[in-house]
Amino acid sequence: MSSQTARSYAYLSIAAAVVTIVLKFGAYLLTGSVGLLSDAIESCVNLVAAIVALWAITYAAKPADAEHTFGHSKAEYFSSGAEGALIVVAAISIAVEAWGRLLHPEPLTQLGLGLLLSLLATAVNGAVAYILLKAGRRLRSITLRADAHHLLTDVWTSGGVILGIFLVKVTGWLILDPVIAFLVALNIVWAGFKLLKETFFGLLDTSLPKEEMEVIGRILDEYADQSIQFHAMRTRLAGTRRFISFHVLVPGAWTVLQGHDLCEAIELKIIHALPGSNVTTHLEPLEDPTSWNDLELERSSNR
Repeated sequence: MSSQTARSYAYLSIAAAVVTIVLKFGAYLLTGSVGLLSDAIESCVNLVAAIVALWAITYAAKPADAEHTFGHSKAEYFSSGAEGALIVVAAISIAVEAWGRLLHPEPLTQLGLGLLLSLLATAVNGAVAYILLKAGRRLRSITLRADAHHLLTDVWTSGGVILGIFLVKVTGWLILDPVIAFLVALNIVWAGFKLLKETFFGLLDTSLPKEEMEVIGRILDEYADQSIQFHAMRTRLAGTRRFISFHVLVPGAWTVLQGHDLCEAIELKIIHALPGSNVTTHLEPLEDPTSWNDLELERSSNR
């Protein structure tokens, strides 16, 4: 992943957050709607999350060093985890504001202009979320994907808030305003939970997804008719990087050079098919009974 490219998307997210904060707080100040306030608070979370995302992307791009020999790519999981936690905090703040307004309803003012500002802010978030989601998938960045999903959640909740405030204007039912804010808080909590879940599994070194394992399997199958076997496959994800290791069993009569060339060819094929992969192979003779025992055990466990 190009860290410079990813950082440019993070700057875009920060700029969008600043614009939407101004628009949404303007809508709240005009109308006095706690529903619009809840939307504005979520945009504040967006800004903090975007700043954390910029730090994570910058830190994750640092090369490996003596203390971090596998690189710093897992820093991106701290960003998504922080964003998930911030979302939950925002939801609690919204619920507190909504409870007070539920007990003491207040009339709303200048709803037309307030709704217009909110619609404009929602359009900005929607456009930026679409851009970030495409970039996150292309660059395989959990940070950009998390930011995009957060913004998409913001778009949907903003749409709900706008619809609810419009109903308040039409019906005059002031109680709808705090009820909308509570619903926004629940939706935000759900989004935060999903982000925290993804972060949790990422920090536990989750294996590569099924479709990527199938890519590796097809590459290894190319050697099936050459009396070559493979076992002890281990994979894990760390941010944008993939780590893959396995044992290669070749005829014992092969020279070290033959075995080395084969392993190197296989590693390069996998790296070409799955860019950003770190592939490690271990060469073993087919005649080694220990290798065959391990191979049979693996086959039995996979049945």
